[in-house]
Amino acid sequence: MEERKKKKGSIFELDGIPGMCEALPLALQHVVAMIVGCVTPAIIVAGAGKLDNPNRVVLIQAALVVSALSTFLQLFPVGKKGGLRLGSGLPVIMGVSFAYVASMQAIATDFGIAAIFGAQAVGGIIAVVIGFFIDRIRKLFPPLVTGTVVFTIGLSLYPTAINYMAGGTASPDYGHWTNWLVAFLTLAIVTFLNHFTKGFLKLSSILTGMVGGYVIGCFFGMVDLSAVSQANLFQMPNLIHFGVEFEPSSCVAIGLLFAINAIQAIGDFTATTTGSMDREPTDKELKGAIVGYGCTNVLGALLGGLPTASYSQNVGIVTTTKVINRVVLGLAAGILLFAGLMPKFSALLTTIPQCVLGGATISVFASIAMTGMKLITSQEMHFRNMSVVGLAVAIGVGVTQASASLAQFPSWVTTIFGKSPVVIATIAAVFLNLVLPTQKKNGKGGNP
Repeated sequence: MEERKKKKGSIFELDGIPGMCEALPLALQHVVAMIVGCVTPAIIVAGAGKLDNPNRVVLIQAALVVSALSTFLQLFPVGKKGGLRLGSGLPVIMGVSFAYVASMQAIATDFGIAAIFGAQAVGGIIAVVIGFFIDRIRKLFPPLVTGTVVFTIGLSLYPTAINYMAGGTASPDYGHWTNWLVAFLTLAIVTFLNHFTKGFLKLSSILTGMVGGYVIGCFFGMVDLSAVSQANLFQMPNLIHFGVEFEPSSCVAIGLLFAINAIQAIGDFTATTTGSMDREPTDKELKGAIVGYGCTNVLGALLGGLPTASYSQNVGIVTTTKVINRVVLGLAAGILLFAGLMPKFSALLTTIPQCVLGGATISVFASIAMTGMKLITSQEMHFRNMSVVGLAVAIGVGVTQASASLAQFPSWVTTIFGKSPVVIATIAAVFLNLVLPTQKKNGKGGNP
């Protein structure tokens, strides 16, 4: 009897097993909030890499499976309690990250999907190294720098959303009025639910908007379900299905993003513990979180799952509801894993019209940019800090929009610096933050 009592737990406690009737709806809430964001990068990258439909299905499957495995590791760490552990043991959900999309699109177009996974494996190793030296490296990435990077990531994704709203650049009816109509109707549903509803409807605004847009798209003949009928009912992910290729410039571009996201993850883990557990994460938890993050991304590269990161929307759910029980979030991961093993479900996701995808995700990309802005403005915006942000974003975005300016350099320079503004903006922000004199309270510059 005593053992049974110990195993039982409240949804508001980290450990213990709550009742399934109570846990399942809460787990579904997490799945609904993140599943669209989890599979959309895979859909976008599949389009950039010109994958055929069976391979698109495999890429989406892998995204769900790897997200589930990454979440399990963070919830239930591996290793000795007194020594190094892989995973944080904190209530977080991991999913495929939008932060890498712009760079992955460029790599998929120029070098193929295999180059993404080679770069991801290198990036995972970089994250592991950062995890071991997190205390020393963290000071290079204060909120001003990470905010600038996140803001630039949001900006870099806007063209992707607009092209999708117009029907996709590869589509023969790109820019047709029907694509714009369906895209804006989808966006209208998402916006309405976000601002005029509460609870479950607000949390599921993007998913509901996509369902609504999907139905509208059916009336315009935009949906072809033949891929669903051809897909298998159950299938395990294949090891190195897409191959792994180590292309140097791709490894540099993705590796730098991994370094940034490893640091950025500290924010999500800190927000989780402070908002729901009234404490800061310990150094051991942060080290385990980032080392685990790196290891699961190396594994993900082998399984064909794109780079993952902690999901801020799920952090928001945890901090709002105070539900921190790891079994609840583990159940959400189990649902993701089950969905990832069903090719028919993944095939259904490939039938979403691109204009619907664009209409639903542009609000996500806007949210990413504004999250970066929020981080930036958490610091005092005096002349010195405005210079760091303004110059970093100007150089990053400016060079990308005028990538022909790098034509006289070797092709690897264009791959690293000319395809996505994030790399240049990151380097510039870190450099400027280190070299520009700190601002004194009287407004004059000076060194500390």
